[in-house]
Amino acid sequence: MPQSRDVPPAHPGCRHESTSPIEGSRRVFVLRACQLAAGVTLGTAATACGGGSGGGPTSPSPITNATPLPVLNAAVSGAQATLTIGDGSPLASPGGMALVQTSAGDLLVARTGPEAFTALTAVCTHEACQITGSAGSTFVCPCHGSRYSTRGAVLNGPATRPLREFPTQFANGVLTIQL
Repeated sequence: MPQSRDVPPAHPGCRHESTSPIEGSRRVFVLRACQLAAGVTLGTAATACGGGSGGGPTSPSPITNATPLPVLNAAVSGAQATLTIGDGSPLASPGGMALVQTSAGDLLVARTGPEAFTALTAVCTHEACQITGSAGSTFVCPCHGSRYSTRGAVLNGPATRPLREFPTQFANGVLTIQL
């Protein structure tokens, strides 16, 4: 079995680096296990703090005074996400907003007119928190309260950069988002 050699730490708290393939695999496994555990912990905390399930709004977040967005699912094919907008959809009429989940990532979608929609990344530009709520006609980050317009512009910080916008098309009740 190859022997590991000690080298100066790459990060504070690291004791040594190894050149052994087995040690490298172990290190990757431990890193990924820690990332998974952190993600589960954050997901549980978010649900416990009012994330809710079932796609419908629940009570406002006490920190940001935002109401959770309804959650919809869109199909992804190639570089496009598609979503059927029916009468019962939260996006059925102008002013409607939703968090749209796709296999390519989550999007904030707003219906801004009879045939007009905007689709934005659901990741806050301040510290990459998932945006899941709204207040009036604004999207609100639950972590630090940044607010964005339905076009993605920062209305108040701490965020300073707008959300990324994706092109949309709407025809025959189907919304297509170019990813």
